[in-house]
Amino acid sequence: MKNKLTIIKVGGGILNERKLFEIFLKNYSKIEGSKLLVHGGGIIASNYMIKLGIPVKMIEGRRITDSNTLDVAVMTYAGLINKNIVSILQKFNCNAIGLCGADANLITSKMREIEKIDYGLVGDIVSVNDNFINQLLKLKISPIICSLTHNGSGQLLNTNADSIASEISIKLSKYFDVTLKYCFDKPGVLTDKTDDLSLKKVISKNEYKKLKKNKIIYDGMIPKIENCFYALNNGVNNIFIGNHDLIKTTKDCTKIIL
Repeated sequence: MKNKLTIIKVGGGILNERKLFEIFLKNYSKIEGSKLLVHGGGIIASNYMIKLGIPVKMIEGRRITDSNTLDVAVMTYAGLINKNIVSILQKFNCNAIGLCGADANLITSKMREIEKIDYGLVGDIVSVNDNFINQLLKLKISPIICSLTHNGSGQLLNTNADSIASEISIKLSKYFDVTLKYCFDKPGVLTDKTDDLSLKKVISKNEYKKLKKNKIIYDGMIPKIENCFYALNNGVNNIFIGNHDLIKTTKDCTKIIL
């Protein structure tokens, strides 16, 4: 019987509210057994770009990453956000280590091919060093992984944090019974984004197709849910989407099933 591993992906407004985020990390520190956290930080990066006079370019909710944007992403994701998370977790007696994809050759990727849209310095994942992560978890060290990868030739690449969480979950499912939780600033998938009571508690693949066709699910939620189905099809046991409370309970959230 495999030991349990909880993988948390955190993003959205949770990262941007210091007090709420500290509570979130305190709850993370209380998770029993092995745990791993993946984070982005797009809102914080965009705020710094505006301060620096760098244009924020988005298409359908996805960031266009030129060289200046990547510089800010590295500073905020791998620096400011990642190291603040680690220091707060140490405060709560959770031994953590902050990493990006280049550290220990953790995550390699290739630059996304240009089809209709040129996303710039954006990476699609090629490999995950799951053995290294497993060794850290054996030492009871919690990896805190930001959404930057590398191509093996000296180039860092901006990479979707949902995809990183999904790929890591799949790779670690050969060692662990994996539960993946996507935490952001909504209680889960809503049929009306202005009404938290319109929460869908369970979404199957067929239900997702209907919601997507009716444009109830759109923009950034599409790749998030598609990552969920991909992970479920490749060994991950349970996947939930919800807000900061999801780290404590799966009572009021969205469960993704095949």
